[in-house]
Amino acid sequence: MASGRLDHDREATLNETGTTRETERHGPDKGLGSARALARLALLCIAGAVAAVVAGTGHWFVLLLGLAGLGLAGAGLWWALAHRGFARLLGALLAIAAPVGVLVLYAVSGLWVVAVVALAAWTAALGCARSALRRLRKPHGMHTRTVRPPRRAVLIMNPKSGGGKVGRYGLVERAEALGARVILLALDTDPDPVALARQAVAEGADLLGVAGGDGTQALVAGVAAEHGLPFMVVTAGTRNHFAMDLGLDRDDPVSSLEALSDGVELRVDLGDIAGRPFVNTASFGTYAHIVQNPDYRDAKAVTALDQLPDLLAGEAGAELSARTDEERLEAPQAVLVSNNPYARADPLTGGRRERLDTGALGVIAVRVGGAVQAAELALLGERASGITTLTSRSVVVESDEETIPVAVDGEALVLPPPVVCTIRPGALRVRVPRERPGAPYVAPTVDWYRVMRLAFDLSPHARESHDQATSSRDKNQEQSDD
Repeated sequence: MASGRLDHDREATLNETGTTRETERHGPDKGLGSARALARLALLCIAGAVAAVVAGTGHWFVLLLGLAGLGLAGAGLWWALAHRGFARLLGALLAIAAPVGVLVLYAVSGLWVVAVVALAAWTAALGCARSALRRLRKPHGMHTRTVRPPRRAVLIMNPKSGGGKVGRYGLVERAEALGARVILLALDTDPDPVALARQAVAEGADLLGVAGGDGTQALVAGVAAEHGLPFMVVTAGTRNHFAMDLGLDRDDPVSSLEALSDGVELRVDLGDIAGRPFVNTASFGTYAHIVQNPDYRDAKAVTALDQLPDLLAGEAGAELSARTDEERLEAPQAVLVSNNPYARADPLTGGRRERLDTGALGVIAVRVGGAVQAAELALLGERASGITTLTSRSVVVESDEETIPVAVDGEALVLPPPVVCTIRPGALRVRVPRERPGAPYVAPTVDWYRVMRLAFDLSPHARESHDQATSSRDKNQEQSDD
């Protein structure tokens, strides 16, 4: 009987990356062995890429021009964003012409085969290295517990969110059929989700949920956390960022309602900015200024291009500084504070959060001072000198201005500095369906030093990490059997 319950609890654990189930399926020794084999294969692929480049040793200058072309593309993109008129046109042309010119140069010089082989080998090396490191990571699915269905669930729904998903998927009728009470936001009267949630609690609600955007979710989640009630997310928003990191199905809002009848419960952290809860991010600087514009929602690209030159040049917007637990960031152009850190800090590709229960804020600060740093960003990504990534229990954003714009979960606000961001560990109970797809795995930046030590069996940390993972899993199993 205990074994059956243990299997059931394992399946109930939210596993965003698949690591836990993979380890359980294959066993610890096979997981370490396959990681070592993949690390060796990654080094072989790098050797292949080097061999391909050496094959073109008679054309070193042409090969270097390829890297220069990528840097020029980054610089051109900077000019296109940071200038207007003729300079913007020239920057856009350079951003397009530089990589095209490199391709033509490689084709004319006969190096295109070398470039293709080297690029394919490097891509394969990255894939193998990331897979190897993934197999060494500790099982890190957020722990869940089985709970009884709510008796007086109240769901607050925004009928216009996500282009009208509430009506398109019949969420009101489906939720009511499962015994929930639905409150539709009357948007023409400027409703207050917090007041509606508090009223629902006063009337005896034992679960609060939202079918709407992340901003509405955060406000109602704050009420749920305040009263110790479970919170539920229905993926009826546009981006469904919080739902994605919870592992919910963003393409099928109806599946979210299964949490009402067959759900499990997570404990996740809740961010706080100046007394207001947030589930995803609080943004300061460039992006926060842009979203203040009333035209942004209807014309995002046009509005951003219109405002970016002044913001990047420092002619508009407040000069900021940010203070974390251990570091002070001076004059960043943008600061992103997230409820738990992102797996990758590359602002060009975005990312996802591996967990929502680490008890720490993620901080990404960006400072690009000109075309040279933009080229560096294009070449190095999140390792560029203009990007600072760290974690902290609190972040204080300061400015000499009376108020500064802030974007909280996509909502445009104006707050007086200093603006204090903190995190409330484990403050929010979240009810999710037992069966859900889970969030896709997001590969972090490859640590090549660790890959080399793993490949040559020189790293005691690999075995130590693996033993810790096994011990942690065994401990969780014992607790489940209790």
